[in-house]
Amino acid sequence: MNRLLKILLMATVVLCWGTAKGQIAGLKTNVLNWATGTVNFAGEIAVTPKMTLNVAAASNIPGLIYFGDKAKNRKLWNWTVQPEVRFWHNEAFNRGFMGVHLVTGAYDAGGIKLPLGLFPDLANNRFEGWMAGVGVSYGWQWYLTPHFNLEATLGFGYLYLQYNRFGGPEGSASQVMNQKDATHHYFGPTKLGVSISYLFGSKK
Repeated sequence: MNRLLKILLMATVVLCWGTAKGQIAGLKTNVLNWATGTVNFAGEIAVTPKMTLNVAAASNIPGLIYFGDKAKNRKLWNWTVQPEVRFWHNEAFNRGFMGVHLVTGAYDAGGIKLPLGLFPDLANNRFEGWMAGVGVSYGWQWYLTPHFNLEATLGFGYLYLQYNRFGGPEGSASQVMNQKDATHHYFGPTKLGVSISYLFGSKK
């Protein structure tokens, strides 16, 4: 959590500096992440008329979000940091963009079923570890008011995951370690967002 706070502080400093220099910058939050109790914020700043830098950070509060009986330890905890360079078709913060992003983070999850068949072993196992990866994305921002935009984005890429796996009936809290320092190479969705963005220095 301390690392997340440092990232958010750095993003705030960058935003304030950019706004003071007369550049357009934005502060946003992904409403989809809030559905899983994930606190998340992102800062975005225009570095050229058609290119922006976006830095997103997110984290669950450990031990707060459980999916069902706590005795079965069905939970999804994680923190992630995802910097991204965006190339806009028209101008920054207006309509469509292509992005290239990096991602890193840590997780402790088990006893749950994710949508789209992602990581099916989570249903009866718990995994704790870290990840790092890269991906590409496409997104769109819609103008709402002179200072508010709505954004939707979807990205795909590669993640390297290292983890310890704990097995047990229905993801129970009494699991035993079945694998240590195992690795997994993941290819698939790496970014999904529907965000509300507040723009500083907007000229619209």
